[in-house]
Amino acid sequence: MNSPIDPPIAVALSGGVDSATAAALLVEAGHRVVGLTMRLYDARGTTAAVGRCCGPRDIEDARRVAAHLGIPFYVCNYEAEFTARVVDDFVAEYAAGRTPNPCVRCNQHIKFTPLMTRARALGCAQLATGHYARIEAGSDGVLRLARARDRGKDQSYFLFNMPADALPHVVFPLGGMTKEEVRAHAKRLGLPNCDKPESQEICFVPDGDYAAFVARRAPGAPSAMIGEIVDKEDGRVLGTHDGVHRFTVGQRRGIGVSAGDGQARYVVSVDALTRRVTVGPPEALEKGAIDVADVTWAGAAPSAPVRAAVQIRHRHTPVPATIAVDGRSGGGRARITFDAPERAPAPGQAAVFYDGEILLGGGFIV
Repeated sequence: MNSPIDPPIAVALSGGVDSATAAALLVEAGHRVVGLTMRLYDARGTTAAVGRCCGPRDIEDARRVAAHLGIPFYVCNYEAEFTARVVDDFVAEYAAGRTPNPCVRCNQHIKFTPLMTRARALGCAQLATGHYARIEAGSDGVLRLARARDRGKDQSYFLFNMPADALPHVVFPLGGMTKEEVRAHAKRLGLPNCDKPESQEICFVPDGDYAAFVARRAPGAPSAMIGEIVDKEDGRVLGTHDGVHRFTVGQRRGIGVSAGDGQARYVVSVDALTRRVTVGPPEALEKGAIDVADVTWAGAAPSAPVRAAVQIRHRHTPVPATIAVDGRSGGGRARITFDAPERAPAPGQAAVFYDGEILLGGGFIV
């Protein structure tokens, strides 16, 4: 049992069962807890109002959890920051022919930056979240992210570039649990949202139509992104498209053209400057090496090539590779050479490096 004079722990309550259970377990362990919920976008009048991360319904669910636990509850408005650092980045990346990951940017710029500042302003020494990840100290004493026990729910991939100075002040109460165990705790503790289903969609795209969202917000869209679809094999123009933002490397469905030979075609590259989408056979997706930028390392950037398991998208099984840092970039760029060619690494997605369970770093595929 913690002493009443110990500083409280802030918990980021999303309205979902995971963050609610994290808060409840901390309360049960005797900690003083403060609930914080972020208002990130205006979802009034959209389907997000009835159940999407940080939407109005979710804020009310978080409020009900706080009331059930008897803890203070605050709603923090970060709409401006979220729009500038996450939404605008999402639109710009798609318009540039890349495939962004807004959850990575949100963790980097919102959840562990302004929210951490708000927690400290309320006198909290730590910020807890419902992420499935762990924090461990290495033999060198440096704190590093580690995979969660539940590999199917592990979220360390999305957290690779959270600020390093935040790690000593972050708590992941669910990192050692499976999802089934979390649900069981939620029911045992009588949480009002214990049976709430998970949302798999991007929170600020209410209807799931990412292309339409980008078209509405990108400067000059959609006419500025219209172009040709070209066959990689022979250079033939197979047709036209109504926006590069509608394509991602590895895509097969929805291309809207046929090469006339009965063989499937996949998107192998998207060039926003020429507005050209190139398609080809599945073997054209294989890449032996990729470059990454905006690399974040746990500790100092290595001075020599390192061996690691590299994960190039969510749900991808990490594969063995060698990572060579570009010394001219101060560790901010690197080349990843796979032991065997890897299918469809998409520009804009994160490539995250692991040594077993420990996260070494990561960057964005260029």
